Amino acid sequence: MKIAVLTLGCKVNKYESDALIFELKSRGFEATDKLEEADAYIINTCAVTNEAEKKSRQMLERARKFNPYAQIYIMGCASQNKPIQFEEKGAKFVIGTAGKKKLLDNLEKQGEMIFELPKEYEDDLFSAQTLSRAFIKIQDGCDHFCTYCLIPYLRGRSRSRSETSIINEVEKLPEDVKEIVLVGIDVSDFKIDGKKGLGKLLSDLDKYGKRLRLSSMEDNLIDEEFLKTLSGLKNFCPHFHLSLQSGSDNVLKKMNRHYLTADFENSVNLIRKYFPLAGITTDVIVGFPTETEEDFEDTLKFVEKIKFSQLHIFPYSKRNGTVAAKLYKDLPGQVKKERLKRLETLGKKLKNEFIMQNSSGKVLIEERNGEFFEGYTENYIKCYIKAKTNMCVGDVIEVKFAKPFRDGVFCE
Repeated sequence: MKIAVLTLGCKVNKYESDALIFELKSRGFEATDKLEEADAYIINTCAVTNEAEKKSRQMLERARKFNPYAQIYIMGCASQNKPIQFEEKGAKFVIGTAGKKKLLDNLEKQGEMIFELPKEYEDDLFSAQTLSRAFIKIQDGCDHFCTYCLIPYLRGRSRSRSETSIINEVEKLPEDVKEIVLVGIDVSDFKIDGKKGLGKLLSDLDKYGKRLRLSSMEDNLIDEEFLKTLSGLKNFCPHFHLSLQSGSDNVLKKMNRHYLTADFENSVNLIRKYFPLAGITTDVIVGFPTETEEDFEDTLKFVEKIKFSQLHIFPYSKRNGTVAAKLYKDLPGQVKKERLKRLETLGKKLKNEFIMQNSSGKVLIEERNGEFFEGYTENYIKCYIKAKTNMCVGDVIEVKFAKPFRDGVFCE
């Protein structure tokens, strides 16, 4: 029996889907992550925006086109939020974000089974890493309760994986894996024995000789002690994805973001004190319901001031069940589109400026596309290198930057 596991959304979902594929293969199934003809489909859904939830439903319909008679199983944030939307479309069995491995024990069942959100980290899924870059999940859940976000209600409260379990997985990585990316819903909140533990974890992983990279983090993680620890590591990649969401203090307060722009700027300055050429990327939401034109102008000015190396920009998406959806009236779609466009223009300018601040880098080749090898520098610049016979995927090579190219830089 062939089962395709299809993933929408974040790197945590991707890690969990890869782990399910590994588990399916260990149980004797043929399993793939490709959208292709299969006997059954497992769809790991996303609900971070209305559009993500819509795409999750559409994925079910796309799978049916490959095999109209296939059994379809649903899990993840969108089904945790509203399981009936998938049952109405003919899904055989639906679970939420908890107990994902239990789905494999219930392939013969029909209906839904939404488990209670766990208070401890569910440590029953392990991914078999086969690429040069490995994602390792270290944490789940979130305690921030930003007013626009459903995730704490769908994933539960923050909980950390044990360091022993993380290290056990790292020790099983193939030699071909050259970089580890630590992922979670809120990596910043990773704890060991109830105390901040990310610095210790990175220090303990440094000895394995693989590049170490962090996924999205929060401003409250950044302090002198943490950055001193990172600067002493041999293999840490100086790339910080600090979620900003808005450059307006008025909007940040309405979002319940727990910091102001001055705090964020101090964190960035501290990072650059230890890592002058660090890549500092961010998320920004445009069109939050209370965002005025003046608030948006503040965001443009702040983004320009910080000089992010890359922006991930999202129009605000009203999510029923959140505080913002209850309290505030949504802005017109045209306003969001116009602001999105203006911020995208600034983001492209800042990205090119950051690339040209760098003259060279050390690149992990992750894939070959046509005539180019592609990969990222330690500070997260996308590199395109003319393919040569003495190169292959998984190599780490020194390159010189020639000129901006596509979404990154052409290298020699």
